[in-house]
Amino acid sequence: MTSQPNAAVEIVAGFASPVLDSQAAFRAILDAMAHPGRIDSLPVALDPPAPLAPASLAVMLSLCDHETPLWLDDAAAGFATSLRFHCGAPLVDAPDKAAFALCCGPLQALASFALGTAEYPEHSTTVICQVSALGTGVPLSLHGPGIDGRATLAVSGLPDDFCAQWEANGALFPQGVDVILTEGHRLAALPRSVKIEPENEACM
Repeated sequence: MTSQPNAAVEIVAGFASPVLDSQAAFRAILDAMAHPGRIDSLPVALDPPAPLAPASLAVMLSLCDHETPLWLDDAAAGFATSLRFHCGAPLVDAPDKAAFALCCGPLQALASFALGTAEYPEHSTTVICQVSALGTGVPLSLHGPGIDGRATLAVSGLPDDFCAQWEANGALFPQGVDVILTEGHRLAALPRSVKIEPENEACM
């Protein structure tokens, strides 16, 4: 995964057609959530500077607003002004206070995010995690809602203990975080309801 110092950058360009592009991206994100592990390309043209992936920016522009607290890791912090300008999302300094979180660097421990409560499991964090590659890397076997039998998602750039973290996250269901993996213009969704098993010992 590419990262950079948290120095501020100029405001990056958003959607060329804010309403139509946002609607198209939103539909694509919902479709990805309904089909866990499937790699999709977002149908919008964005070209933010590194390390921010176009898919990550599209997710932020589509889902974040003034009612969704947002947490940025150090690698993403330089884009704070841009995201406030486009989304109006209030920034928080702790991951467990966030409705959405953007990790342009290494994925923060899943347990550090908001996990929801028994009464309000939806009050949890959706984590947008940039990875080195989707479609190559460690193969993960997925099963659960939205998957016909089993699906395989190969990912490069997740923590070595991601599968163990995901198992602990799943044990909290219906609480727990949802994760959207991004690379370039592509994304794949991992809702908390999905079970993940490593297909080799690289993800334990």
